Amino acid sequence: MLLGGIHIPHNKGALGHSDADVLLHAICDALLGALNLGDIGIHFPDTDPAYKNIDSKILLQKTYELIKQKKYEIVNIDSTICLETPKIKSHADDMRQVISTILHIQKDDISIKATTAEKMGFVGREEGLIAYATVLLVKDLNKK
Repeated sequence: MLLGGIHIPHNKGALGHSDADVLLHAICDALLGALNLGDIGIHFPDTDPAYKNIDSKILLQKTYELIKQKKYEIVNIDSTICLETPKIKSHADDMRQVISTILHIQKDDISIKATTAEKMGFVGREEGLIAYATVLLVKDLNKK
C-alpha cells in the first residue's frame, strides 16, 4: 500500500489513475482549496495521460509550487486517514518526514491520524480508504 509517500506492507492498496496515494491527494486538495485554486482534478486530470501512474509526491511538489506562486506559506497540516487496516501509527513519522521535505515545513507541523469505520460502509468492508486534510496558510508579507 502506498500512503503518505511511503510503501506500507499490506495485501491491499488503492487503485487510481495516478499512484492513488489518497493522503497526499487530500493534502493537495486542501492546499488548492485554501487558495480557491480548484482541486487536484483540475490541475492534474485523470484524462491526461501525463498523470497516468504518476508519483503523488510529484503532484504534491507541483501543488506546493502553485502555493508559492501565490506567495503563501504553509503553517500546518492536519490529516486523518480512515481505514480498517493496516495500522498507521508506526508509519506516521515516516510519512510526516516525506511530506515535510516536499513542503519545506517542520515535521512537527504535520499531523497524521488514523481512524476506522467500525466495519461500516466500503471503508469498513476494506474495499477502500478515505483521507481528509485541513491546512493553515499565511500570506508571506515579505514577498511582493
